[in-house]
Amino acid sequence: MKEGDPAPKFALMADDETVVTLDSLRGKNVVLFFYPKDNTSG
Repeated sequence: MKEGDPAPKFALMADDETVVTLDSLRGKNVVLFFYPKDNTSG
């Protein structure tokens, strides 16, 4: 992925046990942060 590319579809469990999907965030400003590996600078 490069900056400006569309995000891939995903479904993740939130801390309140609801499922968050890309579609549920449509129309909202969202920042997705991907990191390459644990214990690396980000």
